[in-house]
Amino acid sequence: MEKRRVVVTGVGLVTALGTGTEETWKGLCEGRSGVGPISRFDTSLYSTRIAAEVKDFDPLRWFDKKDVKKMDYFIHYAVAAADFAMKQSGLTIAPDMAERAGVFIGSGIGGFTVIEREHRVLLESGPRKISPFFIPSSIINLAAGQVSIRFGARGPNSAPCTACSSGAHAVGDGGNLRLTVGHGEPGFRESCA
Repeated sequence: MEKRRVVVTGVGLVTALGTGTEETWKGLCEGRSGVGPISRFDTSLYSTRIAAEVKDFDPLRWFDKKDVKKMDYFIHYAVAAADFAMKQSGLTIAPDMAERAGVFIGSGIGGFTVIEREHRVLLESGPRKISPFFIPSSIINLAAGQVSIRFGARGPNSAPCTACSSGAHAVGDGGNLRLTVGHGEPGFRESCA
């Protein structure tokens, strides 16, 4: 079995401790907990009323106002985290390397907020009132898709959705992929190693 090394050149975090890697790290070092009362919906009928919600996140730092509603929170978080990681790494994806730059993002689940919102619209107003952005704002692979669009990565793009192991799955899939160039055309093949 071939040993392969992975180098992490940038880290981007959007967590219940803060927006940004530095803010999250500061919270960890201070021993703060990001867990608290759920604030995004009424929990009075639920037995659990606490969660680790991302607080004080402003998607307008990364998106135009008209685009914010076209994406669920998980896509906002993915783009923001990728932005932090890209800035920390100093990497810029130039056009000549775009075909060799890919995006792999794992997510345990997609856009429940949008799914719930559009289901309510369906029940209250009928199918003609459902947003045309319903699917692109809620499916898992649009986190990776939006990140690749934002940074110009035109290589492999994947979004494993394997519950709690999604992040590790994405790292493993990305690490097992080898970009090759054959006959002058960029492409990719999976490695068995």
